[in-house]
Amino acid sequence: MLSTLKNVWKLSDLRAKVLFTVAMFIVFRIGAHVPVPGINADQLKELLQTGTLFGFFDVISGGAFKKFSVFAMGVVPYINASIIMQLLTVIVPSLERLSKEGEEGRKKLTQYTRYGTVILSFIQALGMSFYLTRTPGVLSEVSVASIAVIVISLTAGTIFLMWLGELITEYGIGNGISLLIFAGIVSRLPAGLYTLWEYLKAGTTNYATVLLFLVIAVVIIAGIVALQEGQRKIPVQYAKRVVGRRVYGGQSTHIPLKVNQAGVIPVIFAMSILLFPTTISAWFPTNPIARTINNIFDPRSVPYMVMYALLIIFFTYFYTAVTFNPQDVADNLKKYGGFIPGLRPGRPTAEYIDRIMTRITLAGAVSLAFIALLPNFIMGLTGLNIYFGGTSLLIVVGVALDTMKQLESHLLMRNYQGFMKKL
Repeated sequence: MLSTLKNVWKLSDLRAKVLFTVAMFIVFRIGAHVPVPGINADQLKELLQTGTLFGFFDVISGGAFKKFSVFAMGVVPYINASIIMQLLTVIVPSLERLSKEGEEGRKKLTQYTRYGTVILSFIQALGMSFYLTRTPGVLSEVSVASIAVIVISLTAGTIFLMWLGELITEYGIGNGISLLIFAGIVSRLPAGLYTLWEYLKAGTTNYATVLLFLVIAVVIIAGIVALQEGQRKIPVQYAKRVVGRRVYGGQSTHIPLKVNQAGVIPVIFAMSILLFPTTISAWFPTNPIARTINNIFDPRSVPYMVMYALLIIFFTYFYTAVTFNPQDVADNLKKYGGFIPGLRPGRPTAEYIDRIMTRITLAGAVSLAFIALLPNFIMGLTGLNIYFGGTSLLIVVGVALDTMKQLESHLLMRNYQGFMKKL
């Protein structure tokens, strides 16, 4: 590991990418401590409860919402805009055509996602501002001007984070938006360890319980790695072709189909959708319907867990269908003289790949839902009331693996050994 990091540091272009990414992390953490004018942060802390949308903001923004900084909303509006755009791509024919137009089409869709992020940021900032006016003492002054300042500050902060993420994607290492979420979650780790230490000092828990907690956490992380790296290899044979005096093809290879093709996207999508009802119902605390909604969408309730699992499974299939097309794979195989042994090229090959993909996606979706819900049972088993969300672990491990693979690819292109050794 140390040798690999040393090799990374030797390459000037790769070193520049890593340093740029670290610099953007520093900017992100500095912005997380720049408060929005006119907010009483102490009164705001009472609103932060695990399971509400505000609590979710605080998790992925790295505590920025607790301080109500300009980055309080994090990249949540961008995530929601991406969800809406991907749904519209399937429904609206013109957007579907854009998605198939290559690089230019993707650029236009990205631009539409940016516009959607601006609109959603403004709406969410406006809703949050009006909600804060209902809590006495949070706003130093309740006026149109003070609300406008809050809305503009929050919207500008989210747009700046979106731009920061795109800069990391272009000039740094890995996916910028995912890395910002990763940085926000990891930044809470010291506070979590301190909370654990406070529990031990106060006698709320004991070392055996903490050890059990840590062992289970390691097992879950190992399971996430296995899920992210698991794949089904479909054998492919290429026929020999004679072009001029040269003979091409004739070799055997395989198509790697990932068990979890969608990554952590389904979990993020499912959580974003389920957290909205409780946030809206919080605007009407005395309404009996709102209280019923809060009970139903309580993360510890059975209905919430069932809906959470079903949404994860649905979005796993949906995102896999959007990003992976068996017919395109079959057409490319046929174009270059490849075939799966025992199957005719074309439609039979596409149907076979689709059937295999459907089966392994089910296994991946169920595993993803199980890992996302498992921490709820662990907290009930150990009695430790600290944040240990499956979503956070999935994001952190998934982003870390993807970033390591990108570093490995850069090293392998220069004949260095990467992070993941081939056995």
